[in-house]
Amino acid sequence: MSNSGEKISYYVLVPAYNVEKYLRDLIKRIKLHTHNILVIEDGSKDNTLKIIKEMNIEHIAHPVNKGKGASLNDGFAYLAEKNIDYVLTMDSDGQHAPEDIPNFIAGALKSRADIILGNRMDNPTGMPIIRYLTNRFTSWIITRMCGQKISDSQCGFRLISKKVLKSVAVESNNYDAESEIIIKAARVGYRISEVQVRTIYGLEKSTISPFRDTIRFFRLIYRLSRKKPAKLNIKKDNVL
Repeated sequence: MSNSGEKISYYVLVPAYNVEKYLRDLIKRIKLHTHNILVIEDGSKDNTLKIIKEMNIEHIAHPVNKGKGASLNDGFAYLAEKNIDYVLTMDSDGQHAPEDIPNFIAGALKSRADIILGNRMDNPTGMPIIRYLTNRFTSWIITRMCGQKISDSQCGFRLISKKVLKSVAVESNNYDAESEIIIKAARVGYRISEVQVRTIYGLEKSTISPFRDTIRFFRLIYRLSRKKPAKLNIKKDNVL
């Protein structure tokens, strides 16, 4: 349990690629909770970078598109040097609601977990059936590999402690990076918890390729299953 009035410090990390339609509103809503925002502009071909500069947002700009995993990795490396406790990652295409940010902060203060995952699966209304089934299946596999319950492995809305970022190396440059960090963190002893977030699907076009990214997922599982992780000296009642 947390002490009354206790706070944690965090940055919001937002990978952004061709999201001029959503980004301005998203940043305004995030600012209602924190001004610690880092956007990784991933070689967009629209006005995404222009909007970031107009709003004077801290950012890293890729000259070419490198993929979501590469954007997360660059953001993690940059923020690992900040004097903060956690990094909150969220998508920039309107599928994550900044109004759910307090859920993560409350969850971290209550559980003291090292990773807090957003969970949409308790109320997945509106989630496309193929995404629902894929998520259930991949979450089942990752749960078995982690030895901890993972209800929504594909949700990129998550709070990750700086300790995890500094000690867990992520090698993937695409969407499988989100699965990789969960598995690697759990296998060396970091604790994972969940908070409920809303399910939002609109007319936005997903950059996920079901076939290509499924192949990448199974390659990741095969690669990690062949590696025996070295345990870190982590206390179960770890407090930041």
